[in-house]
Amino acid sequence: MTDELILTNARVVTPDAVLSGGTVVVRDGKVAAVDAGRSAAAGAIDLEDDYLLPGLVEMHTDHMEKHFQPRPKVMWPSPLAAVMAHDAQIATAGITTVFDAISCGQYEDGTMRRQMLADQIAAVKHARAEGVLRADHWLHLRCEVCDPCVVEIFEPYRADRLVRLVSLMDHTPGQRQWSDVSKLRQFDSDKGWTDAQFDARVQQRLADQERYAHKHRDHILAMVRERGDIVLATHDDTTETHVDEALAEGAAIAEFPTTYTAAAKAHAAGMKTILGAPNVVRGGSHSGNVSAIDLAEGGILDGLSSDYVPSSLVQAAFHLADLIDMPLPASVALVSANVADMVGLPDRGRIAVGQKADLVRVTRVDGVPLPREVWRDGRRVC
Repeated sequence: MTDELILTNARVVTPDAVLSGGTVVVRDGKVAAVDAGRSAAAGAIDLEDDYLLPGLVEMHTDHMEKHFQPRPKVMWPSPLAAVMAHDAQIATAGITTVFDAISCGQYEDGTMRRQMLADQIAAVKHARAEGVLRADHWLHLRCEVCDPCVVEIFEPYRADRLVRLVSLMDHTPGQRQWSDVSKLRQFDSDKGWTDAQFDARVQQRLADQERYAHKHRDHILAMVRERGDIVLATHDDTTETHVDEALAEGAAIAEFPTTYTAAAKAHAAGMKTILGAPNVVRGGSHSGNVSAIDLAEGGILDGLSSDYVPSSLVQAAFHLADLIDMPLPASVALVSANVADMVGLPDRGRIAVGQKADLVRVTRVDGVPLPREVWRDGRRVC
């Protein structure tokens, strides 16, 4: 028997238009029809003029780590429960495909961070095998090239088929994201370091960069190229030289470029630019970097990531449509189709015939877009 779902009387956001009073028919987990008119079929679900969006696609969220380590030095005792709590928040934000961005390398708490990485990957696999996840979870390994242990941390997962995205990061003070070291000092203020301790950490990181960055970058690149099917991203490109390096390495995505110059160069060269959705919602970067709104206005923003606030994806899509008169189909693509294409999942991210029936019902309250219902593969998950 064919499994059918009919959603009608919705403002359906297709790749090209918003269909007022539209209808989407789903059969066997895929979009079977998209119509401009209202359906009178028995069993059709009236969405009461709410928006119907494609399921959102998130390619870089480190939000899962907050569930594994809810307080400094405190690990949650059940990795499976931590994954499920993360998954619930992701799904209720309208995200149906998520790349959990897991850190390979961390200076201050390396032992705990390494254990958390192993626990996160194992728990995601366990939850997938049990069929209990609401969203479709994949892995994005964030490789801190200056960490002394990053290669040995990354190596066991090089062949893991859930790993589809790898980013190369260098958070050394004085460049890229932390070009302004005072911003790093402010960011690390909760660690309780004295000025002398902070300065010592900066010097240690500079020494680690000199010793490890180049060889670790080359080693990780070799493993990624050997796999052949991993999408490569670079992180926090700031100068045109950084972008040239990324292009030479074969990077396809420029994650969070910190300057307009770097973003424009990457975009013009064919790389896809990703900035944070919180940057849009807040009206600027918390680190003082380039504005995502400025990139959108300049036509050089290709996608958005929720980064540390899952609900920011849907908010940013509507905010851009309101603020700069970007057509809603274009702003929604920044959090769905564009990102799906970047990570090699072209079967989702659009409300179109043949696509996965990943769908989000969104209502607006006081102008704020709020996901009300979410379907993945035509099955309601929240």
